[in-house]
Amino acid sequence: MEHERVVIRRGVRSGAVIIIAIHSTARGPALGGCRIARYPDWRDGLEDALRLSAAMTAKCAAAGLAHGGGKTVVVGERGAGVLHDVGDLVEELGGAYATGPDVGTGPDDMEEIATRTTHVFCRPSASGDSSPATAAGVLAALRVIGGTSFAVMGLGHVGARVAGRLLDAGHRVVVSDVDESKRALFPAAEWVAPERILEADVDVLVPAALGGILTPSSVPRLRCRAVAGPANNQLDRPETAELLRARGIVWAPDHVVSAGGVIYATEVELHGSAPAAAMARVEAIGDTLRRLLDRD
Repeated sequence: MEHERVVIRRGVRSGAVIIIAIHSTARGPALGGCRIARYPDWRDGLEDALRLSAAMTAKCAAAGLAHGGGKTVVVGERGAGVLHDVGDLVEELGGAYATGPDVGTGPDDMEEIATRTTHVFCRPSASGDSSPATAAGVLAALRVIGGTSFAVMGLGHVGARVAGRLLDAGHRVVVSDVDESKRALFPAAEWVAPERILEADVDVLVPAALGGILTPSSVPRLRCRAVAGPANNQLDRPETAELLRARGIVWAPDHVVSAGGVIYATEVELHGSAPAAAMARVEAIGDTLRRLLDRD
């Protein structure tokens, strides 16, 4: 195992299985969100924590942050006391890892965790919601990729902001989400069913939901010329990138495109940077992506 440390604990208050995976602290303390999700088995949650924490190491390194990657996964549904259990476990790690929002948690939850540990970011009382910064980083990347038509897959906090900004800029935008009520958010956009979004005839596919969407079976269905979005771990495995290359489809690494939120939150909360300076680092995601594409 390439991870430095993995802790699995049953919460004393909630009874939930809590997993914290620290992939690397070589560059500095590990960072990673707190995910609360249902899994077929707790081992599936462990696999997710290992995979996502490794991706966070890559994200922090690409962003030039003095941090490594980690992840918290709570297996199951939210229960009473689970956030306090998470906070206690984070605190036990003595600063080797700090957590933030992820699937199933939000900024307000970070305030709750902060009652048990100081090693937490994206609190509303500090840097606040990381979604605007994440969306800003995605848009900086999309400006480098170029194009006039985009398919946004997932209309959560980040995806909705990206779709709205693209529409405001006059682009053709195709949107999809598993929650069909979100169709009403963007009447000017073209709506397609979630199972058809990969086949949208657009310049750029913008994955903004869960990962694992780029597979040997899905890549042949793509009709775009580039993929660039904030969803983590878009490739089912690294070898799938070669299938994209063979089709002439540019893939912007998700650990670069999605880094805006963690850049902004850590700069403001953990390093004391002014908001304007933190946003300047977010905008630099475009420069990072351009260098990577030029080198390739």
